[in-house]
Amino acid sequence: MSSEKPQALQGIRILDFTQMMMGPFGVQILADLGADVIKVERQGAGEWMRSMPMVGEFVGGDSAAFLSMNRNKRSVTVNVKDAAGRAAIFELAKTCDVVVENFRAGVMQRLGLGYDDFKAVKDDIVYVSGSGWGQTSELARKNRPGQDLLIQAMSGLMFNTGRATDPPTALGTPIADIVGGFSVANAILAGVLARNTHGIGQWIEVDLYSSVMASMCQELFAILNQNVRISRSEAGIASMWNDAPYGAYPTSDGWIVIAMVELERLGPLVGDDSLAELDSWADRDAVKRRLESITVTRTTAEWMEILTAADVWAAPVRDSYEAIDELKSTGSRLLVDMEHAKAGTITAIGCPITMTRTPATVRNAPPLVGEHTEEVFSSVLGAERTRDMIDSGVIG
Repeated sequence: MSSEKPQALQGIRILDFTQMMMGPFGVQILADLGADVIKVERQGAGEWMRSMPMVGEFVGGDSAAFLSMNRNKRSVTVNVKDAAGRAAIFELAKTCDVVVENFRAGVMQRLGLGYDDFKAVKDDIVYVSGSGWGQTSELARKNRPGQDLLIQAMSGLMFNTGRATDPPTALGTPIADIVGGFSVANAILAGVLARNTHGIGQWIEVDLYSSVMASMCQELFAILNQNVRISRSEAGIASMWNDAPYGAYPTSDGWIVIAMVELERLGPLVGDDSLAELDSWADRDAVKRRLESITVTRTTAEWMEILTAADVWAAPVRDSYEAIDELKSTGSRLLVDMEHAKAGTITAIGCPITMTRTPATVRNAPPLVGEHTEEVFSSVLGAERTRDMIDSGVIG
């Protein structure tokens, strides 16, 4: 018996047509947990995220964005507009449990690669479509692009962040894509579980807009059920739905954040017992400004010592470089190293899920374009037919 631990999704094969972030990020989580992911890319350039540099630079010829969310996958390149290329894809699909894509609504169907096309060759296939607006919504029918910033704008998320006088403020990471990616991963797992339990495949839809709206469940529930209309705090309470002191406060050498705490408890800690006379909701801007004038008198470390000793929910505000430095210094399992064929040793943020008996692993670095074409297709088409298709330019 092998001494290696099994993986949670070992034996599950995913045919991955995804691009950009929503799909690749979600599928990578499943790849880390053991799924065999076969990524289908364009011939030549590959998935177009490869060619989008971060801060104008590439890592080993690919974008850092691509490399950050495509490990543990095998890459094949196929001309899907060619009938022979589609036929090869369908042969491969017969060995797969899941097909996942995140093109605009209707694109895969026009290519002859929609749910019904795959269902015809494998009746219990789980087919997951990710998109910006869903498959049948008004904006989907208008063929509107569904990109992260557009979703943040349309969902109201940008007006939940910042001060009342600030312009609409986007989050500093593509949160719609990230939340959408987790929805993709959940959808795939639910689809596979339903197939294993009930013996049925199905078409599953996930979209960025619905995912972001669901992520604001508590705020939207209040709008729907409490007949309230509020706006962002003028003083900068961190969320327009929270009362004081919830927010960031300057210190003499940096910043701290203070979350939920009763003003009666906080006042004595900061040397202002009169805070208890204010209402944490009605007077939240006044509380915020008064606290700012106090917190700036001590260092971050001094405030953290005071607040931590009193079990107040507080934290120093760090930049991402400081957060990474801590991960490095503590040897965090969240940092994973890989050997990339062109970039050499690269380091990424690993799987956020810790499983004690079926752990996530890093088995392969992000692939080169079409790196596994011959390997994958030979296993389903045979070596000779695969070589003929490579020579004719249909695959590889």
